Amino acid sequence: MKIYDISQDLREGMAVWPGDQKFRCRWIIRLRDGDSCNVSAITMSVHTGTHVDAPYHCDNSGTDVANALLQPYFGTARVISVTAHECIRTSDLAGREWHGVERVLFKTESGPPGKGGFNRNYVFLSEDAAEFLVRKGIVLLGTDAPSVDAYDSRSMPAHKILLARGVAILEWARLEDVPEGDYELICLPLKLTGLDGSPVRAILIKR
Repeated sequence: MKIYDISQDLREGMAVWPGDQKFRCRWIIRLRDGDSCNVSAITMSVHTGTHVDAPYHCDNSGTDVANALLQPYFGTARVISVTAHECIRTSDLAGREWHGVERVLFKTESGPPGKGGFNRNYVFLSEDAAEFLVRKGIVLLGTDAPSVDAYDSRSMPAHKILLARGVAILEWARLEDVPEGDYELICLPLKLTGLDGSPVRAILIKR
């Protein structure tokens, strides 16, 4: 069995979405100061690093991440390399085998997340590709890009299409060292009541 950790390291100085809360950490008490143990605190956006989006992210009447169904976040997943330079379209997906695929993770040319600053020219998902995946019965879509929509998108069509149809979204996964193929995925969100997403420790297991 081989485990691929596809999560970003959460650390000060890491790349975040422009204008978003930067990752910060501080110590409350420390052994070196004579305290009984080490206790730390963090400040961060729920969309920091490798994370999932809940329906509430794009819909005020949508489910928050604490009440999202957990089933999409673990189970068989297929990693697919996509050579699109701008966005993933139906034409990039239609010729592939989708029978039995419930979760898909797109390995794009966006580059490893969190290195060299934020890349605004990442590969996103077109509306037609989002609709295609919904029709195929996908329950989770993952990507190594920071978002399934374009950086300058205000309407966020791919988010809305997927989340409205019950498709979970995993963003900013580290897939550069993961070969194409089928794996077991685990990426459970924290039970954050009333919030729109959650950072996750995402892993792929190859047996």
